[in-house]
Amino acid sequence: MTEGNSPLWTPRPEQIPPNFARFIAKVEARSGRRIADYGALHHWSVDDRAGFWDLVWDELGVIGEKGERRLVEGASMQDARFFPDARLNFAENLLRRNDDSVAIVARAEDGPTTRMTWAELNRLVSRLQQAMRAAGLKAGDRVAAMLPNVAESVALMLAATSLGAIWSSCSPDFGERGVLDRFGQIEPKLFVTVDGYWYGGKRIDIADKLAEIVANLPTVIRTIVVSNLGAGEQVATKLRGAVSMEAFIASFAPMPVTYKRLGFAHPLYILFSSGTTGVPKCIVHSVGGTLLQQAKEHRLHCGIVPGDRVFYFTTLGWMMWNWLVAALSSEATLVLYDGNPLAPRPEILWDYAVEERVTLFGTSAKYLDSLRKLDLRPRDSHDLSSIRLITSTGSPLAPEGFQYVYDAIAPDIHLASISGGTDIASCFVLGVPGLPVWKSEIQGPGLGMAVEVWDDDGKPMGRGAGKGELVCVKAFPSQPAMFWNDVDGSKYRSAYFDRFPGIWCHGDFAEWTEHGGMVIHGRSDATLNPGGVRIGTAEIYAQVEQIPEVLESLAIGQAWDNDVRVVLFVRLRAGVALDDRLIDAIRRKIRIGASPRHVPAKIVAVADIPRTKSGKITELAVRDVVHGREVKNKEALANPEALDLYANLPELTT
Repeated sequence: MTEGNSPLWTPRPEQIPPNFARFIAKVEARSGRRIADYGALHHWSVDDRAGFWDLVWDELGVIGEKGERRLVEGASMQDARFFPDARLNFAENLLRRNDDSVAIVARAEDGPTTRMTWAELNRLVSRLQQAMRAAGLKAGDRVAAMLPNVAESVALMLAATSLGAIWSSCSPDFGERGVLDRFGQIEPKLFVTVDGYWYGGKRIDIADKLAEIVANLPTVIRTIVVSNLGAGEQVATKLRGAVSMEAFIASFAPMPVTYKRLGFAHPLYILFSSGTTGVPKCIVHSVGGTLLQQAKEHRLHCGIVPGDRVFYFTTLGWMMWNWLVAALSSEATLVLYDGNPLAPRPEILWDYAVEERVTLFGTSAKYLDSLRKLDLRPRDSHDLSSIRLITSTGSPLAPEGFQYVYDAIAPDIHLASISGGTDIASCFVLGVPGLPVWKSEIQGPGLGMAVEVWDDDGKPMGRGAGKGELVCVKAFPSQPAMFWNDVDGSKYRSAYFDRFPGIWCHGDFAEWTEHGGMVIHGRSDATLNPGGVRIGTAEIYAQVEQIPEVLESLAIGQAWDNDVRVVLFVRLRAGVALDDRLIDAIRRKIRIGASPRHVPAKIVAVADIPRTKSGKITELAVRDVVHGREVKNKEALANPEALDLYANLPELTT
């Protein structure tokens, strides 16, 4: 698939980040190879992964003991071990500086901008670390955080991981069930939350929701409330075992932060799958794999250098927050934003980017599309000369989105569409310094990532050969260390290695372009992805089917207007009509119980829901019918005739 006969942008030699050019010179010196282009560099990086990741460790200046071995191959990808003798600490690698330059800039909607220097960040982390240690937190314990994107959230994560604890987070707009379905599985020792947050100009108090959550997390010995709205002390008095963050650290004076160094594969983060077929899977990411992979992407693919100002519009419920905060390891300043990206005015993020001289502006394809539909032209009203790189992820960036960036935002900028996700806490394909940007295309595979596109028979598909499954055929450091509570590893294997035995299958439809880039056509599984936010259907069902009028439901993602919209089908009790009152009740239930992002764009009543012979509803088959695609394996269905109810529905044409 190719859009146009010429690239949208071609970098000049001076626009190639010095980090990248320096790395190529080191590769040539170490490997004895002539690296003529990115293809040659990528080929070496996957051909000699031990040598590549060893050089990455050195280039990044990783703090810790590397050990003797670089890569021990196993019987399969899942069994490979990178740097099995290494000892390091994640927080130690992020808190590299301790001076009066700015480490974090933060703003919530149209509120005041706050700044935290590296020295102030170190002092806060020190006090939090001491308080956490006094509370009994130790390596391997879990800290569950329900927080907005503020500086305190970064400090809390660094304090927890400095002790070797495992951090897991979500945003405060999650409903009670969504929070408990996640944190209830990992049995946290500390729960960190907030008194409330702002969104769309509204002050949102979450005290009542917190009471229900804390009551159902019995392993929590201490709840810490960050005073985001000035009511931390007041909210803490209403929660079992709770204290405000100010009171939590009050008796501890700043001192040098200490770091517990642990193995490369020691758990760092627990991220959560979308919960398509049940409660979300708990994906455990390692200290070393996360650090090496994310810092590689920052330094080499994004060209981040000390003093850069890195912005990403994200929440703590999206892995891009974890990706963003790792930019501290490159001695960059984090630029945080919390709230509605289009309120109180649609230019708010560009105002912020100009004021803070942002160098990397990260966002979603949905945000860019929203600006395009508003006919907003930031280049006409803002001096965006500080921005060197715009990254887009969450969902595929449409051709119109590529064109919009160069027409309305900046004509001479590196636009990098990137794709990977929660499963690897990083990217499979992303921006490549020095290469041109073609409309609709992600520039190339990440260094060290043996990415291929396979057909249904497991055969590689080359450039221009059409759509297939995105796979990775060799082990890489940021593969999940494990799934939590997956004793025999069966859930892990099923998630990634069953489709093509022993090979990572990511669940994306993709194709190589004639330029060596990639186009992602969306998910090949049942995960919903409206506006770039991963949503699990099970989370929707858990709310809808509490409504008495609804017998059962089925949700799919429908491709619509260069994005994906959630469509909910409901089978109702006899005599019940799907009127406006019931539609409003369903949406309200989902919004409160799950999150606003889970609310369907369309709700349609159906007489029957197809299911397999084992009784499972079949979302993929319904999605194929709605999109006019052939349904494979109908013989697996107990009631295949039900699929006819979903064909050519007039409700889904508008």
